[in-house]
Amino acid sequence: MPELPEVEVVRRGLDDWVVGRTIESVQVVDPRSVRRHVDGPSDFAASLTHARIAAAVRRGKFLWMPLEGLSIPSALVAHLGMSGQLLVEEPAAPDEKHLKVRLELSGESNKPGQLRFIDQRIFGGMFLSPMVQTGDQFPGGVGSEDPFIPEAAAHIARDVLDPASTPETLHQALRKKNTQLKRAILDQQVISGIGNIYADEALWAAKLHGLRSTATIRRPDVARLHAALVDVMGRALDAGGTSFDALYVNVNGASGYFDRSLNAYGREGKECLRCAEQDLVSLIRRDPFMGRSSYSCPRCQRKPR
Repeated sequence: MPELPEVEVVRRGLDDWVVGRTIESVQVVDPRSVRRHVDGPSDFAASLTHARIAAAVRRGKFLWMPLEGLSIPSALVAHLGMSGQLLVEEPAAPDEKHLKVRLELSGESNKPGQLRFIDQRIFGGMFLSPMVQTGDQFPGGVGSEDPFIPEAAAHIARDVLDPASTPETLHQALRKKNTQLKRAILDQQVISGIGNIYADEALWAAKLHGLRSTATIRRPDVARLHAALVDVMGRALDAGGTSFDALYVNVNGASGYFDRSLNAYGREGKECLRCAEQDLVSLIRRDPFMGRSSYSCPRCQRKPR
């Protein structure tokens, strides 16, 4: 599933290519991809037609485009699911095999005329959601200064790249939980946007084991973890995201490549790079975790007793 850096790459592409343009018409190719729009495909198309895309905003893995020109302030939410893609294309470009929704956009020089939603596995989708005010009065997410968020995303916590997120807010959120540290940082209501890959990378960087109890976590540990999360997410963003799946692309069709820079995830049986720098030998181990895998160094990420 795309994680925060992948979704942010898409958001930036939408900001460059789509924001400020008017949706002139909508074609729902596969109604399953608008199933979350409660009033159905016809209402989805009618509601979007002639609306202006005011911004491209993200919180965690949630991505939305606030719209102008609607009777009720709303946003077009795009949920990428496991294989969803948003591509800007010229109208003459051949339809993608798994094209689900097509938006015709107002003309603008040197910018393609369509925004297309493609989804092979159909776990994602698009829908309209009314905007509500944020509980803390801070901007709803990255990409907007307005303190509003789609109702469908209001339960999602802020992410580490959000200016309103700090080590202290993370510490407070973690201490409210009585669970394992990795489980907590994967909880989108504790801190959003972190998936399995980046959790392992940040825990490795912070020298913390995922089985550590949040009940005993100290502020210095959380400050180190928060810094590691910001660093890992920032480097992944600079690289265009982590692409193990050829289905992940940004709005121009380019895949990310942060997978070439991973220190822990997927490196079972390989030397821990940090230990190796100290002329110490420790091999990354893999442990089962919530139906997936966790990767860690048994030497510099001590497992709690």
